[in-house]
Amino acid sequence: MTIFLSFTVISVCCMCFLGILLYRQFADREEAATTENTEELLAQTTINLEDYLRSMRRISDAMYYSVIKDKDLAADSLYDEMNLLYEANRDKLISIACYTDDGELVAAAPVDTGKMDGADVVSQVWFADAVKQPENFHFSSPHVQNLFDDGTFGYYWVVSLSRSVELTDNGSSVRGVLLVDMNYSSIEQLLEKVNTDPSAEYVYLMDQNGNLIYHPRQDLIQMGIYEENNLAAADYEDGSCRETFQGEKRIVTVKTISYTGWKLVSVIPADSFSMGGDGTQYLVVLLVALSLLASVLLNQLVSGRIAKPLRKLNDSVKEWEAGNMEPDIYVGGSLEVEHLGKTLRSTVEQIQVLMQDIVVKQEEKRKSELDALQSQINPHFLYNTLDSIVWMIEGERYSDAVFMIKELASLFRISLSRGRSIIRIEDEITHAKNYMNIQKIRYRNAFQVEFDMEPEILNGCTVKLVVQPLLENAIYYGMESMDGDGRILVRGYQKDGDVYLEVRDNGLGMPEEAAARLLTENDRERKRGSGVGLQNVHNRIRLRFGEQYGLIIESFPDEGMTVRIHIPFIPFTEETQRCLDEGRLPQDCMGGEQEK
Repeated sequence: MTIFLSFTVISVCCMCFLGILLYRQFADREEAATTENTEELLAQTTINLEDYLRSMRRISDAMYYSVIKDKDLAADSLYDEMNLLYEANRDKLISIACYTDDGELVAAAPVDTGKMDGADVVSQVWFADAVKQPENFHFSSPHVQNLFDDGTFGYYWVVSLSRSVELTDNGSSVRGVLLVDMNYSSIEQLLEKVNTDPSAEYVYLMDQNGNLIYHPRQDLIQMGIYEENNLAAADYEDGSCRETFQGEKRIVTVKTISYTGWKLVSVIPADSFSMGGDGTQYLVVLLVALSLLASVLLNQLVSGRIAKPLRKLNDSVKEWEAGNMEPDIYVGGSLEVEHLGKTLRSTVEQIQVLMQDIVVKQEEKRKSELDALQSQINPHFLYNTLDSIVWMIEGERYSDAVFMIKELASLFRISLSRGRSIIRIEDEITHAKNYMNIQKIRYRNAFQVEFDMEPEILNGCTVKLVVQPLLENAIYYGMESMDGDGRILVRGYQKDGDVYLEVRDNGLGMPEEAAARLLTENDRERKRGSGVGLQNVHNRIRLRFGEQYGLIIESFPDEGMTVRIHIPFIPFTEETQRCLDEGRLPQDCMGGEQEK
């Protein structure tokens, strides 16, 4: 009965989940298709607007470069050429005008007579922007332009394109402002073609500050009946995003128009994404019903066959659960249950072996990590460094003191590494450089150090604090009697897919037999050094990467010593760092790409 009910519930849940998943997939595809179509529509509308605005720029350029620059106001008039240019583009324009920088009208078309009451041109936004930023074109927001007395007493909605120009008056150069008033109705007609059904989806235009230039419900907005989220949309990047405005979920698509910084915005209410949900629901109900019927028939046959051997197997597991670590696991029944019994029996045997290995490895890992933590801050090294800094300050060697403090701060920052034990090779080398910079100052440059690293390995993973202990041993045991002739070389290279980091010194060295014992005998008995030692570095690398990795030591008397770190090359990412910190094997952290 338990098997029967379990399979039935699972079937019902799976079919319900499948139905919901299919419904969501269809809805998401419809939403993606609608959003894509909207973006294409906005792109085409943007092209049309940009073409229109580009034509306005060409009119302004033609007036400036072909007329104004060739005229001297003292002897020539701009009206004829300006009027010809207006007549050629009168379907797009309301007027063209040129003013001096103090607001005096130079010429205008089609009417070159200003209003008698005299509008304050200098204070208008389009004029002030052109004077303030003479190197740019300036597109204004829609406004009523009523500068000229054309006898009709008309008021025209325009978008002004203004720019600063250079006028010639009696041979002298003076500044002026060229104004091209575009007919706002042209922009309005262009956008009305897009807004075929504003109740479902609509498009509006605003400037870079969020001020509306066109909106299909502009009259309602001006009367306070309708509100738009245009101020928030002004900060949106180009593309599509979701928003909730006045409790309504919407998809907003934004496209910026060149030259002006204006933004074309499409708004699609989430309610408009509807589909035949009833048909999908009927399909889900039908699938669930069929699943229940099939489960009743199949589960009756299957449950009786597998229940009895499963009970016996369960009794064996209960014996194991009760604390008997060597239970007699039942093997029998169907092939699947028999295979399960054999697998459990093998698992019990393997667990016994693994438990012993885990106890040993966990203890070694705990000791190694404790040693690594203790090695991060060596009190003796810290005290000597701080004494050196105090000595530099007292000797007024402030720049040296500042340098040493910075190196010390960087040293400890990398040592801590936010509690991580896996870091980049580049960070490990930086830590080693910081350490050597401090030691060179403390030892007054009694030795030379050189770093030679292949760039390809710098983004690899390594256990932290493996190079610095080797450098410390090289200083204490290799440089003691060199009398300023000491030299330490730190190399990093890649070979056969693995990474090798080696520290080589030209110190006294030691016999091969003694060097071979460094990784097997406890070198903690030394009174100086990093506190970690070569053996500890060797063990930490092997625990993290495997038994085939670790340290390789080469040394001969009077020829110096080379300690080589052998680790796998694993590209550093947050995932690989987290994976290795959790103690998993390198091949698991690399997705199986590395065979080792």
